Amino acid sequence: MPLKITQGYRQLVAQAEKEIETISIEDALAVHGSEDVVFVDLRDVRELWREGFIPEAFHCPRGMLEFWIDPDCIYYKDIFACGKKFLFYCNLGWRSALAAQVSQQMGLSPVAHIGGGFDAWTKAGGPVARKEARR
Repeated sequence: MPLKITQGYRQLVAQAEKEIETISIEDALAVHGSEDVVFVDLRDVRELWREGFIPEAFHCPRGMLEFWIDPDCIYYKDIFACGKKFLFYCNLGWRSALAAQVSQQMGLSPVAHIGGGFDAWTKAGGPVARKEARR
């Protein structure tokens, strides 16, 4: 018997996108390198090893986001208190939409996500840095 869910990922992402700011790949390229913006890569480290990442992006695995944002958590990362705008991205923009929504609900501001994610970034010719896998 197939699992019956009440909302699928498409509905969750669509709802998130109604509540958050989505920036275009063109706007993301335009602000890359800006002093007042932090690009946050939510992808798994294996994705970074395989595909690369946006130069100077802060890597925050999606599963750790809420813990790294919350100053009351032992896993807190002070980059989230820097007062800059956070641009979340993943591969296609699904995880980043959900991440922007939950971080906004937690009180992090300002936040947005990059529509189309890293896939759109590379297709638009955005710069890509490489990370070697640890052995």
